[in-house]
Amino acid sequence: MKVRDFMITSPVTVSSTTSLRELLQRLVDKRIGGAPVVNDSNKLLGMISDGDVIRYLKPSTGRVYDFFSYVIQTETETLDSSVMNKLETSVGQVMVSKNLYTVSPDDPLERAIEILGTHHFKKIPVVDSDGTIVGVISRGDVIRQLVNSFVLNS
Repeated sequence: MKVRDFMITSPVTVSSTTSLRELLQRLVDKRIGGAPVVNDSNKLLGMISDGDVIRYLKPSTGRVYDFFSYVIQTETETLDSSVMNKLETSVGQVMVSKNLYTVSPDDPLERAIEILGTHHFKKIPVVDSDGTIVGVISRGDVIRQLVNSFVLNS
């Protein structure tokens, strides 16, 4: 089995100039937890996740979960100005761009499973030989396909 058999071929992507506010809205609208960051040529620059944003926005005191709920549920006018300013930060300033793990569509599925499991990632980008994003593969994609192929058909 190959990565191409499991990957999502039209992933939601963002640019490095996208604000965290815009990113969070897209993540909520699409019901996803992260996205590849690409340039104008669709070349992979990095990854950004809801966890990266939480770590960036979290207050110096208090629980992060409660704070994140506060950001999502509270009207914009009532948010603290420092948080409001942070929401205008660009994705490029928060994204992970070092030690990126990627797979190609022709890699064996086992390689993606190893990366997802070993590094506790929820999703990894799928790139071609030029570094252009062609998809993403997530733990959920792998599990759904395995259930459909082996559990439901047995």
